[in-house]
Order: sequence, then structure tokens, then C-alpha cells
Amino acid sequence: MRVPVCIIGAGPAGLFLGHLLSAEGIESVVLERQSPEYVRGRIRAGVLENITVGLLERLGLDARMKGEGLPHDGFNLADGERLIRIDIKELTGQEVMVYGQTEVTRDLMEACEERALQVLYEVGDVTLHDIESDRPSVTYKKGGIEHRIDCRIIVGCDGFHGPSRKAIPSDAGKEYERIYPFGWLGILADVPPCNHELIYANHERGFALASMRSNTRSRYYVDVPVNDKVEDWIDERVWDELSLRLGPEAAANITRGPSLEKSIVPLRSYVFAPMRHGSLMLCGDAAHIVPPTGAKGLNLAASDVHYAADALIRYFNQSEPDAIAGYSDRALARVWKAERFSWSLTRLMHRFLDDGPFERAMQMAELDYIATSRAAQTAIAENYVGLPV
Repeated sequence: MRVPVCIIGAGPAGLFLGHLLSAEGIESVVLERQSPEYVRGRIRAGVLENITVGLLERLGLDARMKGEGLPHDGFNLADGERLIRIDIKELTGQEVMVYGQTEVTRDLMEACEERALQVLYEVGDVTLHDIESDRPSVTYKKGGIEHRIDCRIIVGCDGFHGPSRKAIPSDAGKEYERIYPFGWLGILADVPPCNHELIYANHERGFALASMRSNTRSRYYVDVPVNDKVEDWIDERVWDELSLRLGPEAAANITRGPSLEKSIVPLRSYVFAPMRHGSLMLCGDAAHIVPPTGAKGLNLAASDVHYAADALIRYFNQSEPDAIAGYSDRALARVWKAERFSWSLTRLMHRFLDDGPFERAMQMAELDYIATSRAAQTAIAENYVGLPV
């Protein structure tokens, strides 16, 4: 098979990019290791910036989001006793959309057949070849038979553990990483949210987040030691901890219920630079990871796709040979700013192992400053809704 672009990974980044290229008459094929059911069922974040909403609108796949999504014009920080509301609508003139990544993926997947975007699921042994040339290829196995795709550009949207980034020679890039000493234990339940907006809480017992997927489905998190196991956290223990950490106002409105899904996600900050090597471009988690504090993961992948699609459209349709070369610098400029925000919010809202009374006092002083400073709230709001692309 020969196509101009081979995309590895059929998560939101890969599907967004495939649809954007298809809309401009650029043929691509998407390879995915997992089954469609597995991809569709992954539980992920649910706060969409304007960049992600805009991509769905651009593709004409926004109807269900606008019918079922929840526009939010603010969110809250909590210090164990009070809620500090950040009015993002009043401070920035913008809002975010609460709409699960699972639903975004479903919308993109369901449009593939109608729009003739070819996605090959359950492929194995994906290997990239000759990425430093202008005639790269990808081989994979399906049903025990090896296949080959010849292309001009490969785009790796295959996550942190995928083969794309690993195909780049070790001396051709640099890794920046911070591993956090805790993970997020998440619980999904069919109960109404305790607040109509998100609450990020810093309590002396640890971090908590009250979020939602709809008016009848809630998503909550608490931070736990990185070596904790899900089995150690029965539902009642999670609800008890949430009631303490979110503070009395939120606790009074918590509705308890059985968990539909429960998991622990480790936290890390990671960047690989550059995000292009030869004929290979990286998007999303293949190039960077952010802690989920501030909900930047999916949105940062969407901004990568925005830049990648622009570069590929200019390269193939407008004969601009340098368009690909500029992709990494454009994408990384926004990546580092999002990394900074996620890191700083994580540092503010979590207790670290080496923190003592002084560090705790500094967190409380920072939260008190935010509560009384419009300038501080504006800076947080600008980053939360997403910086310009």
C-alpha cells in the first residue's frame, strides 16, 4: 500500500489528524494496536479547551458535543475549608466544555466509514523504516501476515509506549522528565456531581478532584501513594476520603454510589524534543505527558494536531517544502507553556514526600493570594481555557 501519510495510533490525536487530512484531499491510513471496542472504552479526561472544540466544529462532528456537553464558565480551588472560584468567563471571555474523551473518540470513530478514513485495528509488530529519508515505510502484522505501507510522512500518535518515538536515534533528541511520588485514584459513578463546576482541592490529607461527565455521572479523584493498589480502596473508603478532602461545602452535596470504574494512574511530566525527525512527526503522548491537573493532555494533543495538519496541508497541497521543518518549534512552544501550568498547579495542590510545615504554609499563602488577587486569577484562567495556538 502507498499513501502520502501513515498515522500510527487511533486515539483522538490520530483520528483528528486523519479526518483533517481527508477533508483536504490528503489520503492517509491509521494503524491501531488495540480493538475498536478497547479504544472506544478507554476512560480519560473530560474538559475540552477551545482548540479541541474548534477541531470538532471544523470537521462538522460537534452536534453531539453541543447537545450533551456541559459548558463551564468557571472552576474552583479549595483549601480544605473554602472554595475559591475562578470565573474564567468573566476573566477571559471564554469557557471550557465538559465532554468526555471517550465521547470525542466515539464521534471521530463513527465518522470514519462515512468519510472514507481507513483505520486498521488490531495490528501488531508495527515497525518504522527509513525515517531519515524521504521514502519511509511502516511494516505491521495482521492475522499473522506482514504488510507494508510506503508513504512520504509518518505521524506517531501512538502514546508514550508506542514504537514511533523509539524509532528516533537516542542521540537525535532529548528527554525531559519528572516522575511524581503519587498517582490519582479515579472513581466513576452514576451519581449527580457535588458541584456544577470542577473542584481541585488541597487538603492536609492530600489532593482531591470533583469532576463530572454529565449531570448524572461523576468522576472523582484522590491522590494516593504510587505503590497503592486499587483493591486497597473499596468504594466506601474513597467516598470517605473525598468527603474529608473536598471540604464541608462540597461534602454536604456528595451523593455516594457504586463505582462503574476505578483505577490508579501514575503522574509524570515528560517532553521529548524535537517533535520531528526526518520524515517522522510526533503528536500527543508520543512526544509529551502532562499530569492530569488542569486537564491538558487531550487538549495538548489537539494543538499538536492543529500544527501538524497545517504543516502537512501546506506541504502537500501548497508545495511548501519547509512546512514540515517548522512543525516541532511551533508545537513545542505551546507544549512547554502547558507543561509549566500543569506542573505548577500540581505543585500547588498536592503534598510531596519531602514537604514540611514551611512548604504547606507556602501553599496556603499562595491559595490565599489567588483568592484575593484578580491578576493571579486571570493568569490561572488564561492557562486553564488554553493559550492561543
